[in-house]
Amino acid sequence: MSSKDGLPQRVAFVGTYFPRQCGIGAYTFDLCRAMMTESPDLQCLVLPINDVAEGYEYPPEVRFEISEQDLASYRRAADFLNFNNVDLVCLQHEYGIFGGPAGSHILALLQELRMPVVTTLHTVLREPDDHQRQVLETLAEISDRLVVMSERGCEFLQEIYRVPEAKIDRIPHGIPDVAFVDPNFYKDQFGVEGRSVLLTFGLLSANKGIEYVIQALPTILEARPEVVYIILGATHPQVRRREGEAYRLRLEQLARELGVDGHVLFHNRFVSLEELLEFIGAADIYVTPYLSQAQIVSGTLSYALGAGKAVISTPYWYAEEMLVDGRGVLVPFADSEAIAQAVVDLLENEAKRHAMRKRAYLFTRDMVWPQVARQYLKAFRRARRQRLEQPRPPFSARTLDRSFGELPLLKLDHLRRMTDDTGLLQHAVFSVPNYAEGYTTDDNARALVLTVLLEELGEGDGREVHDLATRYTAFLWNAYDHTSGRFRNFLGYDRRWLDDGTDSEDAHARALWGLATLLGRSVRDGLRGPASHLFEQALPPARAFTSPRAWAFTLLAIHEYLRRFAGDRMANDVRETLAERLYDLYRRVSQPDWPWFEEVLTYANAKLSHAMLLCGQWMRRPEMVEAGLRSLEWLAAIQRGESGQFVPIGNRGFYPRGGERARFDQQPIEAYSMVSACLEAHRMTGEERWYREAQRAFDWFLGRNDLRLPLYDPTTGGCRDGLQPDGVNQNQGAESTLSFLLALAEMHLAQHVIHRT
Repeated sequence: MSSKDGLPQRVAFVGTYFPRQCGIGAYTFDLCRAMMTESPDLQCLVLPINDVAEGYEYPPEVRFEISEQDLASYRRAADFLNFNNVDLVCLQHEYGIFGGPAGSHILALLQELRMPVVTTLHTVLREPDDHQRQVLETLAEISDRLVVMSERGCEFLQEIYRVPEAKIDRIPHGIPDVAFVDPNFYKDQFGVEGRSVLLTFGLLSANKGIEYVIQALPTILEARPEVVYIILGATHPQVRRREGEAYRLRLEQLARELGVDGHVLFHNRFVSLEELLEFIGAADIYVTPYLSQAQIVSGTLSYALGAGKAVISTPYWYAEEMLVDGRGVLVPFADSEAIAQAVVDLLENEAKRHAMRKRAYLFTRDMVWPQVARQYLKAFRRARRQRLEQPRPPFSARTLDRSFGELPLLKLDHLRRMTDDTGLLQHAVFSVPNYAEGYTTDDNARALVLTVLLEELGEGDGREVHDLATRYTAFLWNAYDHTSGRFRNFLGYDRRWLDDGTDSEDAHARALWGLATLLGRSVRDGLRGPASHLFEQALPPARAFTSPRAWAFTLLAIHEYLRRFAGDRMANDVRETLAERLYDLYRRVSQPDWPWFEEVLTYANAKLSHAMLLCGQWMRRPEMVEAGLRSLEWLAAIQRGESGQFVPIGNRGFYPRGGERARFDQQPIEAYSMVSACLEAHRMTGEERWYREAQRAFDWFLGRNDLRLPLYDPTTGGCRDGLQPDGVNQNQGAESTLSFLLALAEMHLAQHVIHRT
């Protein structure tokens, strides 16, 4: 449906929404209200993103709620929109409010929509990582129009993401239409009459730089003892869940230490718009001391300018653009002296301050919500007109061999069941933990890798995943023997070690892999500290390893570590040593009919090819890349059954060169190793066949195997221990369950990296 002038009659807004404490939620709420006021016939529906299971007490325009981390929820939302006569979807985009790597879950919704999409970009990064770039480029391809709020945003879209200028609309950040009022009119409401008021407002987090304003206060107060600094806003909910009120408490302690606590007023609340405008009205100077340049828009700065405030700001991108021509003062980042000088100058030069206020107020008259709503309506008309002139198929049809398979949801029930206060138990009787078999470092290291992938995916309850990661890290800390410099592997249920670690190179290497994955990918500083300490001590012994699989796992570990610490010379030296050994082994053993590293195929075979691929890529050794691809290609071919099913090398005799190949017992670790290596080959080459090989190996867990029996048990979330000639081993041990969960997590990550065809 649409009106005669091409304006849609039913528009759905997707993003966060009031009363969730989120700047984008407040923006979307105000935009909807402005749109309905400007166009009374327009019906606005809202689909908010929930970051908590219980959701929020939303107003009636909210019609469908999306669970942030539940990919299926996004697909259900697409169905809701497609079958409810929605004419256009307006997405409010910011990477951090959606699930998946770089918020990629939202793409599952957008790719299914039949109607035009207008996307407002609240963040446009100058230096995106691979996931961020792919998400935004896919967003740009799916969206009919892209809205940005600054000139720099327009430039970045064209120069960095190759978006045509004709597809971009610049619409300023909306602001309330308030009168130009003397600050003294509001001051008595807050008990600051007769005082000069500095104000900072917004959700608190450590990147806001408020400490530098507090540090400036002693100098300011020497010249202007009547000054009071109001800090308005609750701690950001995600920060509060992760760190509590640590940042606010540090600010309060700093004010006490500097003796300015009598001049700093904290209002720890998320206030209504009406109350916010009164606080802004009472301010003589608004201060925005952010510490990062990479901010393309700021609602708080827009509101302050729109109320005719004198502004002092650090030079982040949006402030640089908005405060030119005397509309504000820019000071260097993290410079309390510059802040003090600017405050005193403006307070003692009333003519300058009031002229600045007037310029800001007049400049922002095109930013009031009615004007912004009109510009959005124009963008909506353009989007619908373009869709009519250039129709698109409602769904992107792909043949089965080109499509991503449907993946199970990540279910952690059995992992939780197998984990106690010590760590992850090794074995199970059916799905019941077998205490008598105790624990291994092998399994706890793999489990630590899984928690990092879950963190990256945004899957599971964040606090629970953190608790599991803490437990597995603690296990590795306890497993390390400082005397021998090695990780012990077997721990009895009575918490007594059963070995000294000197006979298990593979366990030591897997421990390095777990620690390095945590160091290279996680943002959990509390865990990365002990992991760094352990990794630094445990890496040098790897030079003396003789097991090719220990070399391979160590090389995988070093690759993960160098994601974040590329300049570490010791890690680079160990990588070069072990990579040369592994490649030399391949050169000496490999033959045209046996392009492999050893005279026998045993367990976790694909990890050798995987390590060779990574070393070749990052050491710029094409001969190593060739060895990795050739060996993996051969391994895929010999592990393909008559019906195309994955048939891993069995562990009842393995596969000696020139000998008979063991068909059973087929182990989950082989399927996972193949999934992981093939996904790496796919990332490196871009060749779709490698993704299909990964999918084929993953399908082994789900029943596409010799016996057509599933190994994965969706009722428990566990994986059975192997495929035997007469059926499956019904026990669901740690290695098997982790092999499935790691393979599933890596497949989910691969699906989030959208491949443009």
